[in-house]
Amino acid sequence: MRRGPGRRALLAASASASALAVWPWAVRAQANPAAWPQRPLKVIIPNAPGSSVDTIGRLLMAEVAKTLQQPAVADNRAGAAGALGAEAARTAPADGYTLLIGSTTAISTAPLLQRAATYDPLADFELVSLVALLPNALVCHPALPVKNVAELVAYARAKGDRSNMASAGIGSASHLAGVALQAAAGFRSLHVPYKGGSQGVASVVSGETDWVLTPAPAAMSLVAGGRLRLLGHSMPVTARPLGEAPSIAATVPGFEFSGWIGVLAPKGLPAAVTAALGEAVAKALRSREMAQAFEVHGAVATPSTPAEFRAFLERDIAQNRKAIAAAGLQPE
Repeated sequence: MRRGPGRRALLAASASASALAVWPWAVRAQANPAAWPQRPLKVIIPNAPGSSVDTIGRLLMAEVAKTLQQPAVADNRAGAAGALGAEAARTAPADGYTLLIGSTTAISTAPLLQRAATYDPLADFELVSLVALLPNALVCHPALPVKNVAELVAYARAKGDRSNMASAGIGSASHLAGVALQAAAGFRSLHVPYKGGSQGVASVVSGETDWVLTPAPAAMSLVAGGRLRLLGHSMPVTARPLGEAPSIAATVPGFEFSGWIGVLAPKGLPAAVTAALGEAVAKALRSREMAQAFEVHGAVATPSTPAEFRAFLERDIAQNRKAIAAAGLQPE
């Protein structure tokens, strides 16, 4: 007499049937990526709520959600300079339902400075699109006897280690940007690290330190109030992200050291999903809401193709690696 299937086989079959009943979108998405998305998206933001990356990332994905007609739920995973959030995104399924709002810190510098960052940004993610460039603002105390980049360079050369540069901390964006500027312009200032960007900028306002090259949103209200003097920005000569402020590159040829925000996904995302996401991001960047957010944060809309994003990221990683070497930093 033939025996029926055993209990273990029945349980396995039942589990498989249940999975298909609960997750029919998974089968359809595999068979037809164009059917994506069929459920809400989780968007990992490796920064604390309220940061520029968090604010722009949330606004961007709210606009993208309108196009895709599915909610996009933010998941803040701050820690280890963004490495915790990026690692969570790297290990997520490549099904289009987990995305990452990447930035300079989490993607370009964390793998160079954080032992917790075990990912390769160029090999372990699909690069969907750049979103924005975030210029750094070179500012000094108003009483400092300099009114432009050339005068700051001359002042620092004359003062030697008696001139000093503030930063948000060792290995921070403002630290690496400042070191890169010194290397490119051929001068040295004493590095004075603080515990965060606001403290570093406040030290320049008080006159405790001479200058800082900091993300523009941290400085522009103080510039408008006359408490800081704006000397230049870190984008190309042709860019005008901060009104009439000149580019540092006009005085220090070739110098560019800006932050960025982009959309990434786990490696293996279907090409059709990558393309649909890129189109939704480009559309979002044309919206009035994004224009207003970018104006507040001093950001410059920069949509791109995946190939353009990859070329940009390769340059950015090389630039940061050079700055880290100049600063004499080692992974921690």
